[in-house]
Amino acid sequence: MSRPRSPLFVLFLTVFIDLVGFGIVIPILPLYAEHFHASPVTIGWLTGIYSGMQIIFTPILGKLSDRFGRKPVLFVSIVGTALGFALMGLAQSLTLLFAARILAGITGGNISIPQAYIADVTAPEKRSRAMGMIGAAFGLGFTFGPLIGGMMSRISYGAPFFFAAGLAVINAALVYLILPESLSREHRAKPHEEASITEVFRHGRGAMFAIVVGTYFFLIVGFSIMTTLYALFTEKRFGYDAQANGYLFGFVGIVSVIVQGGLIGRLIKMFGEVALARAGMVLTAISLALLPLSSSLTVLLLVSAGLSCGSGFASPPLSGLASQMIERSWQGRALGVMQSAGSTARLLGPLLGGWLLMFDLRKPLTEYARTPFLVGALLCLVGAILAFCVKKPAEDRSADDIAPGL
Repeated sequence: MSRPRSPLFVLFLTVFIDLVGFGIVIPILPLYAEHFHASPVTIGWLTGIYSGMQIIFTPILGKLSDRFGRKPVLFVSIVGTALGFALMGLAQSLTLLFAARILAGITGGNISIPQAYIADVTAPEKRSRAMGMIGAAFGLGFTFGPLIGGMMSRISYGAPFFFAAGLAVINAALVYLILPESLSREHRAKPHEEASITEVFRHGRGAMFAIVVGTYFFLIVGFSIMTTLYALFTEKRFGYDAQANGYLFGFVGIVSVIVQGGLIGRLIKMFGEVALARAGMVLTAISLALLPLSSSLTVLLLVSAGLSCGSGFASPPLSGLASQMIERSWQGRALGVMQSAGSTARLLGPLLGGWLLMFDLRKPLTEYARTPFLVGALLCLVGAILAFCVKKPAEDRSADDIAPGL
């Protein structure tokens, strides 16, 4: 099959469909778990175990994509995601729900593959903007996924998961039939190449790459505390059900699409990647600190928009900066390490948030979730401090043999 003029559009559709399925889960899973009489700590484990599996398997999938190509590894991982969603819909107990989340986490650690694909086919100066495309797909997934999940929860708690499984099947077919391979055979990793964590960081400019990864980690751990408890917070504070939370997450997704899909390229040209990442970290920290103070829907929407903008300002530039520090044949592995750090954050965030929530259960509802949100704000503030240590690399290490015209 000949390469289309821009495979990035196909990749956008792939990530979008994948994230619609992911977004369906967000407003449903905590309430679904409560249906099985799960405690806040158990809900934290259920949310976090998905990312726990990604800690292990994201670098493995990235390494495999460096060895065998992006397309086959992405295809197999999406098929596994479909099976995981189907099992969630069939779950009749917390045990089966945990097993389904584990399977989905093992195969769902594939975000580094689209990022490596982008690094394969885009010039360095366009890379952060292209990474924003991934963020826009996330935003659209957060727009439509929670809306669909909220509405379909009226049928049953299992219905949204069956729908997500069907989307994943469509996604797998799209990758198999349309998406071209981006990594030529001459740039693939050799079986004998060392790929330890130390070696990956060496190929990623060592200390500076580590600072970028650390900044990303603190962004995600703070943000994941919020996403884990957001539906429970709005239910207790405002009485919102799964459908109402779907609308709220849809609003957050729309803001994310506007920022990452439309504004990110212009903002990077105006302020640069480093400055934008710093601003995003600070805005996320401030918004998290203000979230438990929300006293009305208007304030809640404003703070939620701040969270979406903050994450949207920080995440694509951080990914773009990381990719510029990595040699081309190491993109999958190094970005896999970065996403593994993000998965570690997505595991620790829900666990930490569930544990901290226990301190607020006996307090008035006006103080519900205040402790975890404030701790999340402090963690993002640590990330902001790290962001002020980040420097743009003087020369790009991944610019060799980029496909022309992309």
